[in-house]
Amino acid sequence: MDNSQEVREFLTSRRAKISPEQAGMPTGSRRRVPGLRRSEVAALADMSVEYYAKLERGNLAGVSPTVLEAVARALQLDDAERTHLLHLAQAADGSDTLARPRRRTSRQWTPHRSLQWMLDAVTAGPAFVRNGRMDLLAANQLARAFYAEVYDVPGNQKNLARFQFLDPASRRFYPDWDQAADIAVAILRTEAGRDPHDKDLHDLVGELSTRSDEFRTRWGAHNVRHHGTGTKRFHHHAVGDLTLAYEGLNLAAEPGLTLTIYTAEPGSPSEQGLHLIATWAATREATHPSQASPTG
Repeated sequence: MDNSQEVREFLTSRRAKISPEQAGMPTGSRRRVPGLRRSEVAALADMSVEYYAKLERGNLAGVSPTVLEAVARALQLDDAERTHLLHLAQAADGSDTLARPRRRTSRQWTPHRSLQWMLDAVTAGPAFVRNGRMDLLAANQLARAFYAEVYDVPGNQKNLARFQFLDPASRRFYPDWDQAADIAVAILRTEAGRDPHDKDLHDLVGELSTRSDEFRTRWGAHNVRHHGTGTKRFHHHAVGDLTLAYEGLNLAAEPGLTLTIYTAEPGSPSEQGLHLIATWAATREATHPSQASPTG
């Protein structure tokens, strides 16, 4: 796969983020580029300027792990960025073929019944399975009620990224909207590096880039991240403000899928809010049985 443009833009954007001071380099008064010069990155990586320039032009095919590590160290990449660089190199020389996740779409894949049983056994918080495109593939009752606006609005297509950037309701649902938007794009960008052959992902990125200036700007920043644990604020239309902790776990039996569970601090107002959503969800699904389907 020719991913030279992706490689070029990623390396250039990382170089622009590092100041000479951060890299321990002398600061000149006449710098024409943001961040480090190519020659400075080459010096930090202990390679010739010509060779680093070749890499930054997008040619990562056949590059050794030692060289990739030297570049990562020179650019001060974090763990997510290092992994992304490795995936870009694997895609460049075709060595990602065996590691590539099996193709699936939200329309074709359905959870094994034991996975749905596990989700349904989680009753204290929203629990759901998503892919790297941020499609909601399976959920417990509380997650379906928590993300009611994602499930109920046809245009959102049960996709968190579409909801984030194309549905005005997301501005209310995410009080920290800019942070949530940064996270969403970083997840998609990470997936693009991990599985560059995913046509559904390309289609989604194209749609969001065309319809959302906010998405297009963030996509161009080439930021990636691991999204495993943390705390987020939400505003649910039925119960109000919630502060929830989350844990994201990769499913060993289903490469490329992530199980996420949200929980509230015991005894907190947010825990009470989740109880209220659960009550609301039970009433809602009793009234509308079609919304109680295992996959949402």
